[in-house]
Amino acid sequence: MASKSKQVFFCRNCGYESPKWLGKCPSCGEWNSFIEQTVSKTASTRTKESAQPHRLSEITADESIRINAKSIELNRVLGGGIVPGSVILIGGEPGIGKSTLMLQFAMRIKSITSLYVSGEESETQLKLRAMRIGGKGESCLLLCETSLENILTQIRTIKPDIIIVDSIQTIQSENVESYSGSLSQVRECTASFINIAKETNIPVFIIGHINKEGAIAGPKVLEHMVDTVLLFEGEASHPYRILRAIKNRFGSTSEIGIFEMRQDGLKEITNPSDILITEVTENLSGSCIAATIEGIRPIMLEVQALVGTSSYNVPQRLANGYDVKRLSLMLAVIEKRLHTKMYNKDVFLNIAGGIKVSDPAIDLAVVFAILSSNYDKAIPRTTCFAAEIGLNGEIRPVQKIEQRISESEKMGFKKMIISKYGLKGLNLSKFNIKIVPVSNLKEFNETVFE
Repeated sequence: MASKSKQVFFCRNCGYESPKWLGKCPSCGEWNSFIEQTVSKTASTRTKESAQPHRLSEITADESIRINAKSIELNRVLGGGIVPGSVILIGGEPGIGKSTLMLQFAMRIKSITSLYVSGEESETQLKLRAMRIGGKGESCLLLCETSLENILTQIRTIKPDIIIVDSIQTIQSENVESYSGSLSQVRECTASFINIAKETNIPVFIIGHINKEGAIAGPKVLEHMVDTVLLFEGEASHPYRILRAIKNRFGSTSEIGIFEMRQDGLKEITNPSDILITEVTENLSGSCIAATIEGIRPIMLEVQALVGTSSYNVPQRLANGYDVKRLSLMLAVIEKRLHTKMYNKDVFLNIAGGIKVSDPAIDLAVVFAILSSNYDKAIPRTTCFAAEIGLNGEIRPVQKIEQRISESEKMGFKKMIISKYGLKGLNLSKFNIKIVPVSNLKEFNETVFE
């Protein structure tokens, strides 16, 4: 074999390759994103059999061949299970629980053999973690290796049913003259794992780091190469974690899985409404319950607001789990349509449980939580909200209102406030919960503060 080396430039953002440095990437338009890398190409004398075309009508596909992950939440996010030969990229903040999730998953599937490749931890460290989360791992094989060539050799020898790589930034190929974690190394190693997955029909889970912007580290082309991209999110100060699909060739990207980080590992949360609503013995001002939808899953969550007189020329606007710009918009609607002064008020908003919500259906709960804190008048804990608010103060309907009502009734709420314009085609007789339809914010005195 003959080996040739050359200097090339890669775009950090999209992975575009150029023989010379460029100020602006012609692919993604990013400025000053090119870095120099040394690439070594090995010429091989082996010939690979070329693929032959087949008629689409002659190709058979069976959804039942999916591998059960033995996890309700993981199966939901993946679209019903693991597709053989698929490559799944998992990213998340350091310490969020990516390795724990994958090791727990590898030990839970006892009917098939899994190969856990670790480039960050030793066998002893992994054994201690396995003991902490309460697993024996009879069918889980550990391989602490960073050489890509040695890993591929072991895969072809062992022939496992599932491969887990932790993490792709620690794997290094001998064919690339660069340090581990560089753009060229990450791209080359990922391409090799994709090839072995398609060649052997073995699903591969790849754990990846993320950068300071929150995106998966490495060239953006990685997310195009793999079949599924998952993000494991959560706040360090909260025990709850969300597994979210941002790309999925075999299922929906609107599903989420919710876990709770405990001393003995990650516990699945099948009913998140129970944990996201604080149990209190009395009604407190500034708290409202909203019915939101994540994917196809209805969730009841608590919106907390604190309003106080500002001691500064510019009042503070802080939000946790809710868009700050959206909060400013809601405050402007309150001041304009309800003639309530907010320009001299500090407003702090929090979504309980550390959950980040982008569903506009919680607008109504946000407004009433702010008004409740401002008037220091509590809203009954048996009342919940589900509606969007427009700039004119109108209360707009939201999607999947029947699912929201059913979840509210199941959680024991007595009254639900929704938009009057969302009653079309809705059969209220099958619900025991009291539905209060309203059309604009001016009706809040008659519907909530009564």
